[in-house]
Formats: sequence, C-alpha cells, structure tokens
Amino acid sequence: MGTRPTDDIEPAHLRDAADRTFSIARYEAPPHLSAWLRRFWIPVWDVPEQRSSVQSVLQHPVCIAVTTPAYSRLAGPDRGISRTELRGRSWALGLLFAPAAGVHLAGGPVGALTDGWRDLDDVPIATGLTSQVRDLMTDDPLDEQRHARVRSLWEERLERLGDPDEESLFVNEIVGIIETDRTIRSVAALSRRLDISERSLQRLTVRRLGLSPAWLVRRRRLHEASARLRWGSESLAEIAAELGYADQAHFSRDIRTVTGMTPRQIMRRGRADQQTATERPAARA
Repeated sequence: MGTRPTDDIEPAHLRDAADRTFSIARYEAPPHLSAWLRRFWIPVWDVPEQRSSVQSVLQHPVCIAVTTPAYSRLAGPDRGISRTELRGRSWALGLLFAPAAGVHLAGGPVGALTDGWRDLDDVPIATGLTSQVRDLMTDDPLDEQRHARVRSLWEERLERLGDPDEESLFVNEIVGIIETDRTIRSVAALSRRLDISERSLQRLTVRRLGLSPAWLVRRRRLHEASARLRWGSESLAEIAAELGYADQAHFSRDIRTVTGMTPRQIMRRGRADQQTATERPAARA
C-alpha cells in the first residue's frame, strides 16, 4: 500500500495558520486508480470545549466522499466555498475523486449532485463501507496501519469501475489542462486547445462534471489567486493583471464574493502560515 502522504498545504484549503486544533494526512491515489481517484485525506481534530474550528475550501470540480462518526456522504462539486465546522474530538476519511468518476458515482449526470450530497450508503459502489470505515478508524484515527486499511477498502471498490473509456479520459484531460495551463483564460481558448466546439464542450462538462466550462476556468483562476496571495511576493495589482482581470477592483470583488475574505486577508493568512510552517508537526501518514 506504499502511497506516501502529500503536502499538507494547497491553494484550495484556506486554512488559518493559527489554528492548531487539527492535522491532516493526505495520500495520493495508487497509479492504477488515477483515472477515478485523486487522493485520500484524513483529518483528525481536537477542538477545545466551547470552541469551533471552521475550515474553508475552494473545492475542485469533482465529487468527494466524506465519512465521519456522525455522517457519511457523497457530495457533488460546490460552486461556492465549502465550510465545515469542527467541534470536539473526532476524525474524517475523505476521498477526492477524479473528474471522470462523478457520473459513475452519481449514477447519471453529475448536475443532480452539484451543491448537494446523498448518503454514501445509497451509492451502489460504496454500500457497506461506512460501517467498515468507522469500525477501523474510531479507536485510533491517527494510526498509520488503520489509514492503510481504510484506503484499501475503498481501492477495492473503485477497481470495480474497470478501465476508463475515451470520454472519461477526455474529461480528466479537460480539467487537467485548465488546472495546469495558465494561458487558458476563456472558454473560447479552451475549446480551441481541445479542438471541440464551445457548445459540445458545454454539454460534456455539464453532464460529466455538473459545471459549465466558464465556471471551471474561473475556479482555476481563484485557486491560482489563492496560491499567489498566500505564498507569492507580488502586489495585488500585479496578481490581478497576471490573472487577466481588468483591474484590481474587479479582482478584489471576485475574491471576496466567493471566499468572504478580501485579498489582503488571504495574503495575511499566507504570511502567517509561512512563519509557522516549520513549527507545525508533520501530519501522520
């Protein structure tokens, strides 16, 4: 099972560096399942009484599965910002699926799950997994061997999907291009790169991802903005210009509308995170 934990920091998670109440172990999917799964994550938290810890995430354009002692869900892509309030002492097992997996998990067009969720026990491929995961994780959610065993349970289920077809590979390619090619700033540019009409692209992404191509481009731009604000050295005006915004005001408004924070607030979080990174204990794998 020798997957290794990935970095604990990424642009999607707008974490507060001062919050020491939780740790996260992240594991990349095994190569043979990469068409269906991107990663596992296992947060464990211990929040003092009378307090809570709110985790804000600019989610990727994919479905996720989350199991905790309190609930177990398959969630579709969230077009806004996802906020989860942590209380007490507990844990979660999360899966970030690959774009192509959504239609198989949802049992049809992913739009039925966009901004929503369903009980994981109602998802055929995951039947019975919730109780097995809880039985393994409850006694010691930090235990490395338990992490490996719950990952193995899910991997066995995802192997039932078999090899991806051409459309599934193309859907993963679309999202991969958007996430890695910074020159893609419009749907027109994306359709030219893919050699597909904008109308066909729209139909495909809405059915397979539950999202429009325009949303995909905007979300990638917000992820890049988050990374630059938190770990870069450019000014707000420079970041806005490089990301293709007409001016700094439009950039600031876009960031605040989606995240509820100003660019400067995100920037301050990033600087605090850099200062405390060496002090933070490594997440256990």
